[in-house]
Amino acid sequence: MPLSAVSAPATAADEPPADPWRGLKMGMASYSFRGLSLDACIKGIQRLDLRYVSIKDAHLKLTSSTEERKLVAQKFRDAGITPLSCGVIYFTNNEAQVRNIFEYARDIGVPTIVGGPDPDALDLSDKFVREFDIRIALHNHGPTDKHYPTPTDVWNAVKDHDPRIGLCMDVGHTARIGADPVQDIRRYKDRLYDMHWKDVNEKTKKGKEVEVGRGVLDIPGMLRAVLDIRYSGHLGLEHEKDPKDPIPGAAESIGYTKGVLRMM
Repeated sequence: MPLSAVSAPATAADEPPADPWRGLKMGMASYSFRGLSLDACIKGIQRLDLRYVSIKDAHLKLTSSTEERKLVAQKFRDAGITPLSCGVIYFTNNEAQVRNIFEYARDIGVPTIVGGPDPDALDLSDKFVREFDIRIALHNHGPTDKHYPTPTDVWNAVKDHDPRIGLCMDVGHTARIGADPVQDIRRYKDRLYDMHWKDVNEKTKKGKEVEVGRGVLDIPGMLRAVLDIRYSGHLGLEHEKDPKDPIPGAAESIGYTKGVLRMM
């Protein structure tokens, strides 16, 4: 066999990086597993080799007791999965309701609530972020959201409030309403506390979520932006379209994202 046909030995540059996520806290929004039980959700996240989660009430009711909350959070941690946020949780200007939400977040030990407060509940939110020292990240929900369709709408709503009230950017909904996720990641970096990671098939109101890499979003550009701003919050894959069987699509999305990071 000629020497030219022999593959060169692997070099250090060819070896997989010690951290394929380059410091990013890539995890899963448990909403992706809303059609499955808590145990199936945990096993699924383990199969995807992810270490972080945002807990949705499908897996832990807001009406749960303190003991139930701590038990569920510990089940995630025992499986090697760290809860970093909870939500999306929608709420009104009701003190008892908001206190329960903050106690829920405290009991599961997360630093951030992904929320959808009514605008008149923001002053009340100021009170509770100070009392509990837990952040609220307002989720922008695109064309159907009457309060916070874009990251800019979130920013305008929160900029004069406690700095612990910020943004959970849903990159898919951001693009569906015509905003640019790459620009907005950079523009609102100071209050970007959580993210919902996904792809969509078109940047219009009709756009649907698809596996990351199959759609039209600038995946390398968004990853470069979160690396450049040294984003430290949860980067949570939200694979919405297959609630009863999310693993294949989620695995494709995670693999594509990891591959893009490797090539950057």
